[in-house]
Amino acid sequence: MSHGPRSGLAAVSSALLAMSRHLEVRDVLKTIVASARELLDAQYAALGVPDDHGGFAQFVVDGVSEEQWKAIGPLPRQHGILAAMLHEARAERLADVREDPRFEGWPSAHPDLVDFLGLPIRDGEEVLGALFLANKNCPRTQGGCGFTEQDEELLGILAQHAAIALTNARLYERSRELTIAEERSRLAHELHDAVSQKLFSLRLTAQAAARLVDRDPSRAKGELRQVAALAAEAADELRAAVVELRPAALDEDGLVATLRTQIQVLDRAHSARVTFTGRGVRALPATQEEALLRVAQEALHNALRHSGARHVDVTLERCGAGAVLRVTDDGSGFDPQAVRRAGRHLGLVSMRDRASGVGGALTVESAPGKGTTIEMEVPGG
Repeated sequence: MSHGPRSGLAAVSSALLAMSRHLEVRDVLKTIVASARELLDAQYAALGVPDDHGGFAQFVVDGVSEEQWKAIGPLPRQHGILAAMLHEARAERLADVREDPRFEGWPSAHPDLVDFLGLPIRDGEEVLGALFLANKNCPRTQGGCGFTEQDEELLGILAQHAAIALTNARLYERSRELTIAEERSRLAHELHDAVSQKLFSLRLTAQAAARLVDRDPSRAKGELRQVAALAAEAADELRAAVVELRPAALDEDGLVATLRTQIQVLDRAHSARVTFTGRGVRALPATQEEALLRVAQEALHNALRHSGARHVDVTLERCGAGAVLRVTDDGSGFDPQAVRRAGRHLGLVSMRDRASGVGGALTVESAPGKGTTIEMEVPGG
């Protein structure tokens, strides 16, 4: 049984090991698609994870460049062959997908697909996704499909293991979300117990000083000194809590994986398309990684809540020993000078403070109707 340049048991074993190596859902999806395309020697591969609204929560491709993918446009809906795989839960092997009566066409920038092999990824009765390959790299007879029964059998084995890997990744992400929620709850209790008591004492002492200021100024001064001491203690408690609020995922997974996970969540939660690209970034000092994450979160919040953007793109690239973060949206944009004069900062002051606090720099490019790009550069360690 031959399957192109990488064939046999060793190739299958390599693909299965690659899938089990990742815990992030997006990484698992990408590995499944890349492994399937290489194993069956196809030009194109894709995997769609359905949502509950007739579309796809995630759709991963391999064999299509980033420029091509952007030109293709919005994600496909659950129709035609994709719907058949999802709803009828059976394999599809076609000599020419364009000749199938269920074929409904594709965007002009879409690559031309001919022979086609697809099947659902299932966990029991639940269909987790639709995996398909197109354009087998081999000679084919007139009217025949390049994909064979052996290919279909091999893809079936891959899909069974893909279901296990995907389920494990989902369970991992869910357990981590629960851990973060528990940590936030613990910190909330600590804040209430420590800081609120200090603030309550501060309020009572200030009221006592106000009553004494006319009849006993010297005692009033003493009470005011106590107010200052309590305020300083409350500030210390808050600073300690803020340090503890450094995301657990940042320590465990690093900046790139943490950003990718958070952006995937935002992409699912908002109608705008939110994408992330990380290129060659090394581990940075902890304070710089946290500052980059906080600036990215603030910039994403502005873009998704205020700009009306249809697409928000986040990139993190290596720059010498440091890194550059860019958050770009195609939203309504604004005049940075006018915003500053009006006293509305959209978090820009906070972002600049975070950048300068770790020896970095922040720039903002925006204009009405032209979208916004926020760039932060840090020096590394």
